[in-house]
Amino acid sequence: MTTADQWPVLIIDDEQDIRDVTALTLMDAGYVVETAADGIEGLARCEQFAPRIVITDIRMPGMDGIQVLETIKQRFPDTEVIVATAFGEMETAIRALQLDASDFITKPIHTEAMMVALGRARHRYATRQQLKDYTRHLEKGLSRTTRQLEETVAFQDRLIESSMDGICGCDGSGKVITFNRSMERMLGFDRAEVLHRVTLEHFFSQVEYRRFREDLAASGHGGPNRLMLYETCLQDHNQQPVPVQLSATVLMEDAQSAGLVCFFRDLRRIHRLEQEMADQARLLHQDKMMSLGRLAASVAHEINNPLSGILNYIRLMLRAFKKGPLPSDRHAQFARYLELVETETDRCSKIVASLLTFSRRSPVSVGPVSINEILDRSIVLARHRLELGNISLATRIADPLPEVNGDANQLQQCLLNLIFNAVDAMSDGGTLTLSAAAEENPRTVVIQVTDTGIGIRAEDMAHIFEPFFTTKQEGHGIGLGLSTTYGIIDRHGGSLTAASQSGRGSTFEIRLPVQEPHVNPPGGAA
Repeated sequence: MTTADQWPVLIIDDEQDIRDVTALTLMDAGYVVETAADGIEGLARCEQFAPRIVITDIRMPGMDGIQVLETIKQRFPDTEVIVATAFGEMETAIRALQLDASDFITKPIHTEAMMVALGRARHRYATRQQLKDYTRHLEKGLSRTTRQLEETVAFQDRLIESSMDGICGCDGSGKVITFNRSMERMLGFDRAEVLHRVTLEHFFSQVEYRRFREDLAASGHGGPNRLMLYETCLQDHNQQPVPVQLSATVLMEDAQSAGLVCFFRDLRRIHRLEQEMADQARLLHQDKMMSLGRLAASVAHEINNPLSGILNYIRLMLRAFKKGPLPSDRHAQFARYLELVETETDRCSKIVASLLTFSRRSPVSVGPVSINEILDRSIVLARHRLELGNISLATRIADPLPEVNGDANQLQQCLLNLIFNAVDAMSDGGTLTLSAAAEENPRTVVIQVTDTGIGIRAEDMAHIFEPFFTTKQEGHGIGLGLSTTYGIIDRHGGSLTAASQSGRGSTFEIRLPVQEPHVNPPGGAA
């Protein structure tokens, strides 16, 4: 089979964000990708681009995905088509499979599921080409009907054996008569001990098998006598649970059940990926809590100072009011007092608002982000820490900076990590410089955090972004800050680099791509 970078793929979807994200993901995986905003444009691209695989949305204005599928199969029968459906569109998905779609994936599209579907489509495409070659071979007279039948059966056996999904088939009495290699690998059973010896029930617990049979007979998972994208749990040869997603169909003959075929997809890898994502989220939150701990004392002092001033001014005014009506010559003085109270109260409010915004544990929310606002909030939160460390702050920040696309909370976490690291590097005081500017070709926002601290040794520079690597004394850090920051910036499509001279300070530079303005395709909705 050819490698991924030789496989042209066409994405048809009326939502530009989905097209862009899917295209970037596939190009990163080595595919050659083109996109189209609707079915008409997609068919035109098929003529020009000649994709081997088409990924099309079902719900599109004008020509829907089913019509696109039918037309492609008529005009380009060798092209494999993967349809994207919502969870409530299983009947449409079944209709797509009946029209020879190679697979379907549910929305929202997960990268792992999409890659599995593409692998299946590539395998199916290669298989079709092999079958075509084989047919041409027969047409040249190199074989006759008997040999054709034997080869066809053998080829079908190879298709079953090479399937990435486990395939298990049962006869009318329930005995297993098909058990491919993927099933052997998944459950650890040898087919010799399975075929014509055990029933499908052998691979389930009693509770799971009863639920499976009840749901197979019901109509809630694809219709009576069939299951679609049904999650259950098998048992391997050691009686250990194996989570799977299955599709099953009862085979009918003369209105009677003649057997059952099941396709099993092993979910253990997907579950491991989900767990890794959850672990990563915990690490991000752990790093944020460490940053909050470093902020706590500083923010307490920062709020206490204006509160003390507010309290003193209020006491002065109360004392004056207790002595009687306020003389007219003191109105201006009280007005100044109230202005100071308002100013200091606003200062406290900004500090608390910035702290709450940063500390709130919320799901990742990707959207337009103002770098100017992130810089302002970070300066508010870190200012007193700088004053306590006898560190002066210099800023060279362009205003306004263009927006970037990402999660504001995570990007602020990155900036505070770099500021706190700079503060830790200047134990005897110094100057912290925050710079931010926009660059063209490519359009990028560049943020620099520069300190005049102790710097980083040359032999440590290659390791500073590794998890749990730290140059700080024990008890002053566990080496997660820079690693977490690097990972966040990388996931935002940016880069984080460092330059340092031992004894002369360091500069950390963040580069983030600018969010391009959304442009509607010609003829698209405004």
